[in-house]
Amino acid sequence: MRVAVIGGTGFVGGYIVDELLAHGHEPALLVRKGSSARLRQADRCRLVEGDLDSPAAIRDTVENADAVIYLVGILRERPAQGITFERLQYRGVVDTLAAAAASGVRRLVLMSANGVEARATPYQDTKYRAEQAVAESGLDYTVFRPSVIFGDPQGRMEFATQLCRDMVRPPLPAVAFRSRDAAGDGQIRMSPVHVEDVAAAFVAALDDASLTGRTLVLAGPEVLTWSDMLERIGRAVGRQKIVLPMPVRLMRLAASALDRFEFFPVTRDQLTMLVQGNTGSPDAVREILGREPKPFSPEALAYLAAG
Repeated sequence: MRVAVIGGTGFVGGYIVDELLAHGHEPALLVRKGSSARLRQADRCRLVEGDLDSPAAIRDTVENADAVIYLVGILRERPAQGITFERLQYRGVVDTLAAAAASGVRRLVLMSANGVEARATPYQDTKYRAEQAVAESGLDYTVFRPSVIFGDPQGRMEFATQLCRDMVRPPLPAVAFRSRDAAGDGQIRMSPVHVEDVAAAFVAALDDASLTGRTLVLAGPEVLTWSDMLERIGRAVGRQKIVLPMPVRLMRLAASALDRFEFFPVTRDQLTMLVQGNTGSPDAVREILGREPKPFSPEALAYLAAG
């Protein structure tokens, strides 16, 4: 199957491209100038140089494709560089849908995010509106909403690597965020899902008619607190950490003054989403892959020690 991939040079995209090739598919990728070096098997892909500001490049990427996978997403805006949620997470999807329709593509799989909703944070709202555009497109679609994704970053940005770098390896105590707005005891909870399971689900969906028209959460097998995750990362790299509670409201105060600067690690919107939690059921992964999803275990996190 010829599969156009928008966002194929990112962390998850790299794994999806490898999975496509392993299953005999023919990927066509839209790549920004100079970014093809990030691909592990660029010589086996059709590459179209351009970006989401170029409708012609999008059309060239999806031309003659049997299916499209859209993966583009960002965690932080840089408006001066044209990097915005509206442009990349919504307008890019709308333009890709138009190109797919013009090229006669029938199948589309969209990367959304767990917990998206209308009129929430700009990140969530643009993801939600992109989902709506896909659902109204007339294409045979599947939308995946992954929880937080972990796995060997292979030179890219990844959740567990950041936690290891910023909280586990430094000599100071780590912090576990808590909020009175969080459910239950105020602890932040997530259901980390392995990047290989996410990639396998995306590729399996291309040929699985039972997934058409569905929006599915991709989650790992456990619901973990922030402290649980720090402890397991510590075990993976051989470090015991003292973990101190940190009220989210204190971080939000700091973010209100500093989140416009790149050095500050989180934005106010990211803290809002953190408090909402990021948990889900592993049932969709089990259904699609026919096995248990990989756990957020020290063994699965061994790449942190190597890194």
